[in-house]
Amino acid sequence: MSLIAWVEIPVADFERALRFYTALLDAPLQVMELGDTRMGMFPGECGGGAIVQGEGNVPGVDGVRVYLSGGDDLSPMLARVAAAGGQIVVPKTEITPEFGYFALFHDSEGNCIGLHSSG
Repeated sequence: MSLIAWVEIPVADFERALRFYTALLDAPLQVMELGDTRMGMFPGECGGGAIVQGEGNVPGVDGVRVYLSGGDDLSPMLARVAAAGGQIVVPKTEITPEFGYFALFHDSEGNCIGLHSSG
């Protein structure tokens, strides 16, 4: 059983964030509206989560840090960050041979997001 059931990444400019995460994940996000809240649902293979714009969803670098799966090698996803409008903060870095690699980037909204992979 996975400890994480759902992840919401707050966004200020929904359309900009939608373009960023569509490019980063190389897959479309399904847009849903729940009242005054707009959500861009991550594709099924990316897990349970969404980008979210609405009351109480304020992006920033000081909140909870989410790590997205980079699959077997996070390099291809990390390579799409700058072109999509983000900024790499920590390049691909080995944690240990057993725990794999991580990287950090700022998304188009100013959130600090992590990537993790085994290789």
